[in-house]
Amino acid sequence: MTGADRERLLATIATFRGRRVLVLADLVADEFVYGRIERVSREAPVLILRHDGADVRLGGGANAVHNIRSLGGVPLPLGVVGRDTHGQKLKALLREKGIDTRTVRTEPGYATPVKSRILAGGAHSTKQQVVRIDRASSLAGRPGPARRLIAALGRFRGPLHGVLVSDYGFGLLTPAVVRAAIAFARRRRIPVSVDSRYALTLARGMTAVTPNEPEVEAALGITIGHDRGKLEAAGRTLLRRLGAAAVLITRGSDGMALFERGRPSLHIPIHGSDQVADVTGAGDTVIATFTLALASGAPTADAARLANCAGGVVVMKRGTATVSAAELRAAVRG
Repeated sequence: MTGADRERLLATIATFRGRRVLVLADLVADEFVYGRIERVSREAPVLILRHDGADVRLGGGANAVHNIRSLGGVPLPLGVVGRDTHGQKLKALLREKGIDTRTVRTEPGYATPVKSRILAGGAHSTKQQVVRIDRASSLAGRPGPARRLIAALGRFRGPLHGVLVSDYGFGLLTPAVVRAAIAFARRRRIPVSVDSRYALTLARGMTAVTPNEPEVEAALGITIGHDRGKLEAAGRTLLRRLGAAAVLITRGSDGMALFERGRPSLHIPIHGSDQVADVTGAGDTVIATFTLALASGAPTADAARLANCAGGVVVMKRGTATVSAAELRAAVRG
């Protein structure tokens, strides 16, 4: 990266503050339970942990919302939670971060998705994840929540600079909802990015998608591995099939690959070390940074470089985490 590149990226970060991004999201509670290893159980060959504590963090699409906020933007979440303790906790956490929750609906009969990670270790060692327990209900087959989300999108007024769709597959962000979000953004002439865990190819016309490599392989029925030719073909296929302006594929320790219509591919090496601490929620940080940069008027390549830097920062933190504007500036400066 040249000095001119760094100055341009730093100038883009300065424009993040106050940029308003509408986020249609599956809101997830990331729960971390910590324990100290005492001994092996006599009942079964498993460890007995003495409970040390627990905390709940903003996960899934709520983590993307949180990252936009931590970078200086103004996220406006559209989503649902259940009438349960974790739903109440998610809304409280969002409000603590200064995020408006008036458009977060409490849905009767819906259980807020919870991902509980059990971490164990000795008294003086770093705790490691030993098991994850996922609890969730699905809104699939219940058209009401999706219809209400589309109606809320139609009622939205006020200034806006971008739209982000974060679909974790809990049935709220149906193809009809995603299409409505894309149409809404196109009417507003603002960028719209989509991150869909299981329905990558069911909508068209977005500004950009940000799948990881396994999601691309699943969507296209291929295996990419370390084959640059297959990666190139996959990126170009998604551009055509989705009618997107850009496809940003995240590749873990292999960095990122950006594909744009009418431009050569851009392969971005991983930022920082490949000896990561925790990849939990890194994709949320990537799409949040990428979308916020697009909403600030940055060229797609610069948005991808900033997202790559942000991802490199956040994977060095434990648990579901965010990156701040100051941390992103430091990463760009190197």
